[in-house]
Amino acid sequence: MIDLKGKVAVVFGLANKRSIAWGIAQKLSEAGATLAICYQNERLQREAEELAADLPNTKTFRCDVSIDADIDSVFEQLKSAYGKIDILVHSIGFAPNIKNNVLNTAREDFRIAHDISVYSLIALARAAEPLMAEGSSILTLTYYGAEKVFPNYNIMGVAKAGLEAAVRYLASDLGAKKIRVNAISAGPIKTLAARGISDFTSILTAVEQRAPLHRNVDQLEVGNAAMFLSSDLASGITGEITFVDCGFNVTGL
Repeated sequence: MIDLKGKVAVVFGLANKRSIAWGIAQKLSEAGATLAICYQNERLQREAEELAADLPNTKTFRCDVSIDADIDSVFEQLKSAYGKIDILVHSIGFAPNIKNNVLNTAREDFRIAHDISVYSLIALARAAEPLMAEGSSILTLTYYGAEKVFPNYNIMGVAKAGLEAAVRYLASDLGAKKIRVNAISAGPIKTLAARGISDFTSILTAVEQRAPLHRNVDQLEVGNAAMFLSSDLASGITGEITFVDCGFNVTGL
């Protein structure tokens, strides 16, 4: 049994009960961590507060990661509320006009996709670092579309590749302080973000047919992996991309 009692975990990216962030939050709470859940804007506030009410010792905070002042503000609030951060979860990704193929991606759409999906991890890690002690963990979420071409994933695949590179460089930057940085490459899950991917069901079907386990994963399975990577059991793991996809990434045909 993984014990995270006494640990403070901050989870960014909660949209609704189908969010991967929610599966991770549940598992971290189950292991005893004190949770801070961060939502983007007032539109998402009610759902975040209702979900947080189901977890003990959990508070909610608003933060738009595209605004530096918001990041500064929320970490001042977190410092005041907890004094430290042991676990930071970045479950954030967005690309406007994702239906456009990469060739036809507008410059501004490229900028926004990388700002929200990649730079936000760097910005949050920088803000969290002063509050993190030796052995702390930073975790983000990626997808196999960073390595292989998936239909209709388009510019998000390029952004996820950047995110995975950022994980490795941040692991190097923060390694001297013994702060670990890792990513989970989750299999396809019916989240709010997935709705923007055309014919998403074909990807789900392909995983069921070809993955060694012949099924798709769910949020709680991703949460289990996050719980492990956030714990002292993973003290020697950093800069890694861990697949939680029922083995789909190992298959050819």
